Amino acid sequence: MRLIQCLNDDRLTVAMVVDEHEVQVVESDEGVHGLAMRAVNEGKPLAAVVDAALTETRLDYAQLIKERRLLPPLTHPDPAHCLVTGTGLTHLGSADTRSAMHASEKIDESELTDSMRMFRMGVEAGKPKAGELGPQPEWFYKGDGDCVVAPEADLPSPAFAQDAGEEPELAGLYVVGENGQPWRVGYAIGNEFSDHVTERFNYLWLAHSKLRACSFGPELFVGELPSNLEGTSRIVRDGHTLWEKPFLTGEANMAHSLANLEHHHFKYRNFRRPGDVHVHFFGTATLSFADKIVVEPGDRYEIDLPALGRPLRNTLGSEADFGYAAAKAL
Repeated sequence: MRLIQCLNDDRLTVAMVVDEHEVQVVESDEGVHGLAMRAVNEGKPLAAVVDAALTETRLDYAQLIKERRLLPPLTHPDPAHCLVTGTGLTHLGSADTRSAMHASEKIDESELTDSMRMFRMGVEAGKPKAGELGPQPEWFYKGDGDCVVAPEADLPSPAFAQDAGEEPELAGLYVVGENGQPWRVGYAIGNEFSDHVTERFNYLWLAHSKLRACSFGPELFVGELPSNLEGTSRIVRDGHTLWEKPFLTGEANMAHSLANLEHHHFKYRNFRRPGDVHVHFFGTATLSFADKIVVEPGDRYEIDLPALGRPLRNTLGSEADFGYAAAKAL
């Protein structure tokens, strides 16, 4: 099952994807969040709650896209109660990366960089047995729901940014039950969007490089995720493909299990606040930045992961310069 959120008659509307041409409206006054919380409270699978709320109304999918009426497939009525985070150094990456990893096994532990040391920990123990703990991954915070941009909309880059690079990723979407138990609603295609020049200058600036907009969707995949996911990431400029590369994700291509990554996020009490939405990006190994591509305003990011539905598309925009941001005394 795949779900979208959109505007219909200026109202937040949930719809189930029928095919590439049509979506079928689901009755819900509080979007996918309301349906998910109902499923949690009633002890039912989300798919069963959706099936019971299906209407006869169908909408033209292409028209929704053309008119930019798509919304992120999971939102919270209060953006402050949607937390956007992610993990890095999680994917095995290319054959070259793996070869480098094997070579590093011959190097003394004290000679490894912090990044390589953390990556090796994941490769060696990041997929523990069910209920057991593996090593914690690199973790970062992107922002609350205000940093999330709808599919087909512009991704704003700050005036001070040195790069505006895409990151094609799998995103996990969650709600937290009334007793603090996190529940996975499903998965979506994600563009985590980061400033790689800032990160490259000093890895301690990773936190700064991640405080950017992001996008995920357009579809929410509900069900068991395939372990091997194959997709394509591309940059389109003036109607022509500037750069394109395949990418892999899913547990078969990762150093960590999804359960291990989820545990090390939700083990913190402040991430188990009842009713909250969490969007968690699981990392990538494929970047146009690695191929020296410099993205410009007006370029379009396209991330295609067919198992999760339609491609996620956004155009690079820009933010006005806020200027000197130091606080003033009251």
